[in-house]
Amino acid sequence: MNGAPDSTGVECMIMRGGTSKGAYFLSDQLPTDPSERDNLLLAIMGTPDPRQIDGIGGAHPLTSKVAIVGLSNNLDADVEYLFLQIGVEETTVSDRQNCGNLLAGVGPFSVERGLVTGSGTTTAVRVHMLNTDSIATASFAIVDGRPVYAGDVAISGVPGTASPVRLDFEGIAGSSCGALLPTGNITDELDGVQCTLIDNGMPVVVMRADALGVSGHETCADLEANTSLTERLEHIRHQAGFLMNLGDVADTTVPKLTLVAPPRHGGHLSTRTFIPHRCHEAIGVLGAVSVATAALLTGSPASQVITDDDRETISIEHPTGTFEAAVGMSTGSDGLPTIERAGIIRTTRKLMDGTVYPSQSQPR
Repeated sequence: MNGAPDSTGVECMIMRGGTSKGAYFLSDQLPTDPSERDNLLLAIMGTPDPRQIDGIGGAHPLTSKVAIVGLSNNLDADVEYLFLQIGVEETTVSDRQNCGNLLAGVGPFSVERGLVTGSGTTTAVRVHMLNTDSIATASFAIVDGRPVYAGDVAISGVPGTASPVRLDFEGIAGSSCGALLPTGNITDELDGVQCTLIDNGMPVVVMRADALGVSGHETCADLEANTSLTERLEHIRHQAGFLMNLGDVADTTVPKLTLVAPPRHGGHLSTRTFIPHRCHEAIGVLGAVSVATAALLTGSPASQVITDDDRETISIEHPTGTFEAAVGMSTGSDGLPTIERAGIIRTTRKLMDGTVYPSQSQPR
């Protein structure tokens, strides 16, 4: 369709993907013009409003997300997936990053909508992630041709258990910045702080928390209330944007910022991640992959807080639990790190399937 008047509903499925929640749409049921599409999504989500009370957004960046899915033109993939981060209080729609959490729902959504036929007991859906032009394979259980959501796998930040979705990534290193280490360095100094600027699926600035005068074990609320910290982090983020080939990032959601510290609960390291202005109650999927990769780089801030030598699978502590990311890395002939594989386990669940109606009011 070419567009949807405000009075017309749009088919929508709301799914929890990992530790995020978002609205999933078929690409051919949204306007083809990006500006018209974005305006429609803002009206659907209830932006701008801190409560998103007149829409289906959840009043937080982690629950104000959209996945747009359709059949792929890429011969190496079954479906294509565009992630859009919808602002909450600001009328912004960003495609500058992937979302690995919502990615967990893309395969099951594709089966639910008939884009992919589920067969056997397990289905693997190859997903072309349009934001970064890379491929992920989502593998999940199927019964009678339908996705299985109930299971016994628990992930931190989500109550209860669910059926696992395995995500295996291909070609995500440098997908936004052009290189795994866009400056060519394991560490760079920004505002007097040693940082690793890294992009293994998500651009992230990794720093030791104690270099910024905090422990890295504070609550998100305490960190967000520390205005001297948040102002300094934003200053570092602006500098990093140019160094990471992202340009002026003042109005974008990347790069993310992760503070690392020694672990306290049996993991390899502890993290607090800003996304970029709110402190994440957990850690994003691809952000975790980038942080885990940084931990494998000798001399990086992340490697400095780890004492365990068995580091191929990194257990990352975050405010609500732990996240495990498996990263295989070797050293190329040029002496630079080469990513061989990256994979994680997530869960997803269909929450609602129906028709959503955009607000007809004008933002004030």
